[in-house]
Amino acid sequence: MGDEVSDTVFSRAQRAQYRRKVQRCLEVFQTMLASTGFDSARPRTGMEIECNLVDADYQPTMRNVEVLASIADPAYQTELGAYNIEFNVPPRPLAGHAALDLANNIRASLNAAEAKAGAAGAHIVMIGILPTLMPEHLAGDWMSESARYRALNESIFAARGEDIEIDIDGPEPLRIQTATIAPESACTSVQLHLQVAPADFANNWNAAQLLAGPQLAVGANSPFFFGHQLWAETRIELFGQATDTRPEEFKAQGVRPRVWFGERWISSIVDLFEENLRYFPALLPELSEEDPAAELAAGRIPRLPELRLHNGTVYRWNRPVYDVVERDGVARPHLRVENRVLPAGPTVIDTLANAAFYYGALRTLSEADRPLWTEMDFAAAESNFVAAARSGMAAELYWPGLGQLRPDQLVLRELLPMAHEGLRRWGVATEVREMFLGVIEDRAATGRTGATWQVEAVRALTDRGLNRPRALAEMLRHYCRGMHSNAPVHTWELP
Repeated sequence: MGDEVSDTVFSRAQRAQYRRKVQRCLEVFQTMLASTGFDSARPRTGMEIECNLVDADYQPTMRNVEVLASIADPAYQTELGAYNIEFNVPPRPLAGHAALDLANNIRASLNAAEAKAGAAGAHIVMIGILPTLMPEHLAGDWMSESARYRALNESIFAARGEDIEIDIDGPEPLRIQTATIAPESACTSVQLHLQVAPADFANNWNAAQLLAGPQLAVGANSPFFFGHQLWAETRIELFGQATDTRPEEFKAQGVRPRVWFGERWISSIVDLFEENLRYFPALLPELSEEDPAAELAAGRIPRLPELRLHNGTVYRWNRPVYDVVERDGVARPHLRVENRVLPAGPTVIDTLANAAFYYGALRTLSEADRPLWTEMDFAAAESNFVAAARSGMAAELYWPGLGQLRPDQLVLRELLPMAHEGLRRWGVATEVREMFLGVIEDRAATGRTGATWQVEAVRALTDRGLNRPRALAEMLRHYCRGMHSNAPVHTWELP
């Protein structure tokens, strides 16, 4: 959800003061990088899973308040839409059988949450975009009750000065206008966190950017929006357009979008925070009482709330994160790379397989003596990302030394061996590596992702005479059956 705010409207004076405060936070952060011990001795991974709520007919239901009250677990929180919830998975190391234990814990937690959601008249679905979501669902009280979300909506439209146009091509192009950020709520993802040392941040972020295209191609799960078949991972383009603060004139001038892949490889986490301050006006300029310089001078760890809040409104697909946690009564700062590339679902085993592929390949790429990104233009990594979002396993991707090739070839020939080696370096047990990466191998070999299964299932149902809305609902019913079976999506039968 992000940090809550207390105001929804901000004055010009607040904005000017906030800009100065973010700059002061950044200066203190740079000092801390040179003088403060960051928590990195035992690197941990974390995960957030955004989910949708549906009723008995597999239509979105705006009942997250009732569902969360029934679940009564602080690990579950609201998200933007009243038909969304988020599950926060506690951080942990990767070594040994931890990934297998994590999969079992996530399944047990989601199963318990599903049972309690059922008592509130709802069911939980892990999917990139809920295929039964239609414009009429977002015409009423669609937004979760939160000052942060209301303020974001107001700030985005104040910056634009006009309605947002959603214009996405694909097999069944969609073009609509919206007076709210409601379409953003359709985009539900899995966010993978990796704690890193300051000196290792740049290599890990660069490696994550390099991986984003193939990672997305093999994990796509969002082919439908508002009844239209669009991209393999429509969520990527939809999220970018639904939160775009730029009117057309600003786009023509080259103003950067807030949903941003980036434009260069970096040498420090400071590069990203500096870009945030230089390029992006504040959306939520809420000021805190903290004087970061005074906190640091007093021997305390500054929370840097303005820097963190501003960073949370620049939607990079790989986001830098500064945080402070208390362990054994001692506050310690740490840094994370937050990977926001993947959609939710289809199953827990698919989700953990995607995570294992990412963490393993990331480790090998980030520790290479000759980093692969030094042989690749940054623009090529972004082109890979867009091509993978648009076409999934049918995309053509560029890779240094190999040229243009399909995602299945890249994954099977290059990236899976890297992922195995990286997980070995993390100390992951051999049988755990083989189980999760075996899912990726089979998915790449068959070309069957969540996106391809959804498209094939809807085609099969319409061939039997169902109209599109009924076919989408019936497909989602079969999808939920597969989701609860926890069988990898490439093994699912068509309805």
